[in-house]
Amino acid sequence: MSTEQNNTELTFAEIGFAEPILRAVLEQGYTKPTPIQAQAMPHVMQGRDVMGAAQTGTGKTAAFVLPILQNILPMASSSASPARHPIRALVLTPTRELADQVADNAFKYAKYTDIRTAVVFGGVDMSAQTSLLRSGVELLIATPGRLLDHITQKTANLSQVQILILDEADRMLDMGFLPDLQRIIGLIPAQRQTLLFSATFSPEIKKLAQSYLRDPVTIEVARQNAAADTVRQVIHMVPSERKKDAVVKVLNARIQQGLSRQAIVFTNSRIGCSKLASALERSGIKAGAIHGDKSQIERMQILESFKNGSMDVLVATDVAARGLDIADMPCVINHELPFNAEDYVHRIGRTGRAGAQGDAIALVDASEEKLLADIEKLMNRKLIRMPVPDPAGGPGADPFFYMPYQAKDNKAAIDKKDTKDAASNASANISSNPSIKPGPKSNKPVAALLGGFKKPN
Repeated sequence: MSTEQNNTELTFAEIGFAEPILRAVLEQGYTKPTPIQAQAMPHVMQGRDVMGAAQTGTGKTAAFVLPILQNILPMASSSASPARHPIRALVLTPTRELADQVADNAFKYAKYTDIRTAVVFGGVDMSAQTSLLRSGVELLIATPGRLLDHITQKTANLSQVQILILDEADRMLDMGFLPDLQRIIGLIPAQRQTLLFSATFSPEIKKLAQSYLRDPVTIEVARQNAAADTVRQVIHMVPSERKKDAVVKVLNARIQQGLSRQAIVFTNSRIGCSKLASALERSGIKAGAIHGDKSQIERMQILESFKNGSMDVLVATDVAARGLDIADMPCVINHELPFNAEDYVHRIGRTGRAGAQGDAIALVDASEEKLLADIEKLMNRKLIRMPVPDPAGGPGADPFFYMPYQAKDNKAAIDKKDTKDAASNASANISSNPSIKPGPKSNKPVAALLGGFKKPN
């Protein structure tokens, strides 16, 4: 097992992508790859198995989607015959939201090619997906359960798959997908290229890699189990019964400082998720809840409202902790700490993406101090504790009115204050990547999600 550690300064043009793919990449506003992309893409294009780990928000999806498209492009066909469009590459993801995110990227990058892409996941009717699969698809993104449904119905055939990608493999193992993965992998030719991407390289992930990857190149581009450096974190110690009011204060404080009130608020239970969203609505904050009890249609409608700005707060359980790719998400609030410390890293990874700055705020009561200690141990750092801001009193009323509630324009003035102790504890250095430019927000209609995507004939 070889390891790749050196970062390069390649541009997308220098990596060697075909003109149609490169044109689509540049159209999204990207010119230089992120570290995980620069290190993984050449190996994937060479046909090597790759085991990659990177922080969320570092461009992991494009790190495998782009070279996959490049590798199967020579086999693309403009023929209308389904036989000319077998499934050549399969991406497996643990959640519907992540599957949709990967498919959205694949659709954008394949738009100038004849490669057909589609996404299939549960929670929606199979008929539209079945029609797409029967018409032929080269790149398929799927959740394991729904893919097995299509295999059972004989609408998906994996006998010509040349590239298999396991995305967020650690999450798939956590969610109990190993038997499904083993069944699916057993239907794919043994002579294939296998890519495994994960947020962490746990012993279980390493065992999975040993079973299914051949002499993989191992790539780790960031500190394991760490949040991106662009995420500024703060802890507010708050009694459980006052957490809803604390969320309102935090959001109002951000508004007072000229920041967006948009935020994702994470809870641990479906009931708590719904109750908090309703409570925020009664407080005058436009909020919606997304959790496992919501139908896929409801979840997509709520997510669309949040993305287009007609909703301020998305309250979510961990079903949405991975796979939500919302451009310029300014803030994540943990209404409750997750029971698994690694899930904290994944939650706050929804902000500070693609080089942008983001704020992660956690509301912690006395019963959660053990969970907080586990998080700090995992991240190997002490997180700063601060009082909940008092927006009614203004910045001057709170000596700890600091980074997560300050606009960028006010930063220089606030930095002059005597906050040495807070700064040393926070370790709030901002490391932005000027080569990364966020692409335009997706205008994909909700209806397009029901049956996936396909390159028009």
